[in-house]
Amino acid sequence: MLSKHTTGNYARDLAELLTLSQSLWSNAPELPQKTQQNFSNLTHAHVRKFAMQLHSRGLSSRSIARKLSAWRGFFEWLTSQTPLASNPVDGVKAPKRAKPLPKALATDDAVRLVANANPSTGSNTTLTLCNHAMFELLYSSGLRVSELAALDVQFIKQSGYTSTGWVDLDAAEVQVTGKGNKVRIVPVGELAIAAIRDWLAVRANLLKNDIADEAKNAHALFLSERGTRVSSRVIQLRLNTHAQALGMPTHVHPHVLRHSFASHMLQGSGDLRAVQEMLGHSSITSTQIYTSLDFQRLAQVYDAAHPRAKKITEK
Repeated sequence: MLSKHTTGNYARDLAELLTLSQSLWSNAPELPQKTQQNFSNLTHAHVRKFAMQLHSRGLSSRSIARKLSAWRGFFEWLTSQTPLASNPVDGVKAPKRAKPLPKALATDDAVRLVANANPSTGSNTTLTLCNHAMFELLYSSGLRVSELAALDVQFIKQSGYTSTGWVDLDAAEVQVTGKGNKVRIVPVGELAIAAIRDWLAVRANLLKNDIADEAKNAHALFLSERGTRVSSRVIQLRLNTHAQALGMPTHVHPHVLRHSFASHMLQGSGDLRAVQEMLGHSSITSTQIYTSLDFQRLAQVYDAAHPRAKKITEK
């Protein structure tokens, strides 16, 4: 037994089908009246046209998909009542939802986020130095949060353990193992290197003796409060807490810094291939979304600067 809410939705969806069909029939006055009112004359092409009309009105893909589902069920029932060559809704899909652009911070906001200490904890505590190094490295090299958590102080290969990621401060680079076990090397900026060196100077204070022999913890670059390797979740919580303490206007998570890195690198260099390599994208299609972010910035500059684009204000 369907709920009143469900049956009400079905009724509205079928009423929409009738309205669209009547519009179609009104444009074909040469058809006999009996033929015009017969749903069995609707074809696959007609239903696709209906879906596009709904999309052009601004209806969401999810709502269109629900209507198509209701129509498909209706024609399945109609098939049991009258012979139909096929269900005209089969194979018709709602228009794909536009992928939202990744959220990237403005350059000034990104710099303020990674450069400043949490005002409530000070700048010289052990955890603050750890956080500063993590945040600087995230923005400096565009790492995924899982890649950051997996980093070791240096490359280690011993019985039962081999590093999957590590930093080389002298070479100013970080090597990580990303999605699909794809290994890449990414440059590290001077400020991130300085922050990591400051953290390494106090790292031993946090590393607990009873777990120091465990390779996964003993060699971890970044540590939790318990002295174990930091987890992705802990990094997320620390970054969000840090952003809130600085009064950032938006929710900040590690991937925001990755997006910011990619957007700002593309704005500064225009080299899509280089950004693709640094992000570790297997396909450049994944990287091309950042060109949309760059265009947004250009559009803002245009609107603010071009004499013919400025809004006329009343004096």
